Amino acid sequence: MKKITLTAAQISKVYNGKSIFKGVSFEITQNTSFAITGKNGAGKSTLIKILCRVLSQTKGTIQLHVDQEVIEEQNYFKHIGLVSPYLNLYEEFSAEENLQFIKNVRGLRNATVEKCNHLLERFGIYEHRKKEVKNYSSGMKQRLKYCAALLHDPLILVLDEPSSNLDEFGIAAVHETMKQQKSNGILIFGTNDKDDLQFADSMCNLDELEIGK
Repeated sequence: MKKITLTAAQISKVYNGKSIFKGVSFEITQNTSFAITGKNGAGKSTLIKILCRVLSQTKGTIQLHVDQEVIEEQNYFKHIGLVSPYLNLYEEFSAEENLQFIKNVRGLRNATVEKCNHLLERFGIYEHRKKEVKNYSSGMKQRLKYCAALLHDPLILVLDEPSSNLDEFGIAAVHETMKQQKSNGILIFGTNDKDDLQFADSMCNLDELEIGK
C-alpha cells in the first residue's frame, strides 16, 4: 500500500478584498477521512477546489507526498478523484461515451470496459448507459460523476456534498464508497449532513476560524 500524506499549512483565500477563510492547517494520511463543515458561504467548496488544485490559495502551502515523493502540482490529477455539483458532464454523450472520453483524455489504460460497466452497475445506472446524459435526472448525473471519479482508483477521493440529489439507493452506494475509500486511501468531503459526518475521522469547521481580520 502506498504511503500518502496531504498537508495544508495556513491556507487563506481572499476574493475581491474579502477574506473567505484564513489559517486552515491540517495533515491527512492514508486510511483516514477528513470532513470540511461550515454554514453556507463559509467556503467549503472553495477549500475543496484549492485542495484539488482547481483554484489557487491566496496564502499558505499544500503538499502531497506519495511514498515520500513530492507530487508536483501538474500531476495532482493523477491521484485525485473529485465529485462536485459544479463539475459538468457532456450532455450530448451517453454515460458510456462520457466514461470513454474521460478514459482517453486521462490515458487510463486500466479503465477497461468491464471496469466501466462495474461502476455503472454499482451506482445503478448500467441499464441507462446508452442514454444521452441530457435525459438523466439530477440524481443519475450525480451517480455518473462518481463513476467518472473512480475510474482511476484515486488515492484521494474528494466529495463536495456527497449525498446531493441522491435517493436512498444512491446515498447507500455513496456511503459504501466512502467506507471503501477510507480502506484504500484518503477520503475528503465537505458537508453538513450528519449521516455523511459519521465517516469523518477528523474535521475542520470553517465557522470556527478567524475570518476577515
